[in-house]
Amino acid sequence: MGIYSNYWNCNKVADWVRGIAKPESASASEWVKWEKLAKSSHPVRYWIVETLFRKLQNFVNWPYDKFHAVRYYINNRWVTKSHALTAHPSDIKPGQWQDVGYRFLPCLFNELVDFVEIEQAWKNVLWDEEARKRYNVPWWRTSFLKWRTWRCPESGLEYLDWAASLTNADWVDESDPTYGQPSPQAESAKEIKELYLWWTQVYKNRPDPYDASGWSEICDRKRGESIMAKLDDSNESPEEATEKNKSLKTLREIEQQYDQEEEEMLIRLIKIRRSLWT
Repeated sequence: MGIYSNYWNCNKVADWVRGIAKPESASASEWVKWEKLAKSSHPVRYWIVETLFRKLQNFVNWPYDKFHAVRYYINNRWVTKSHALTAHPSDIKPGQWQDVGYRFLPCLFNELVDFVEIEQAWKNVLWDEEARKRYNVPWWRTSFLKWRTWRCPESGLEYLDWAASLTNADWVDESDPTYGQPSPQAESAKEIKELYLWWTQVYKNRPDPYDASGWSEICDRKRGESIMAKLDDSNESPEEATEKNKSLKTLREIEQQYDQEEEEMLIRLIKIRRSLWT
């Protein structure tokens, strides 16, 4: 079945043929009640609209669907490259060697950034013309090609904030003690936003361990010395030796702290992976 902006079984003609109007929106339980009522009231007319209309629409739109199948393949293969995990050039320069263990963090979090700034950003404006104007969505993003390359961090975060406000009120009765609690989608949205902000704001602005520990300054002072002089510790004063040891100890502590933080964030990202879909 194709994916269309307008379905033949969701308009006034379909309501007339079916004999019962289809609600524009409803909760899961309300949809079940409506379906039972529509089937029992006019079973043949229900089959005509919900089955025959869909088959006819798929048949008529077959050339259109095939065209878009090719378009999506080109987009997935060469534009969004949805078959691969890639690092941003600011994290791993193209052509630069990087061991596998060091690719995981930037590749996975770069994909998270694209998910928020491209996919979630588009969902935020997809059905909202005012939002498209507010975020200056370019004409080519809404054309028949619709390449998924428009990026807008603000729009993506706005969508996550909306999703984070959702509750279970649609499927839990008011008498339930958990009524009004955040929905699973809301919990996922909060976690996605926290991970996104950690990568884009916290991680990107962490002090360099060599600078923070003072080791860079020590190395700068020795930069003008010969290699043999740098390796010779016999001429170091007690103060210099103490400073160097203290700096190295601090350097190791900072690196260990960073490694632990990165590992925790990677684990959190892996745990939320099933919520990263569009």
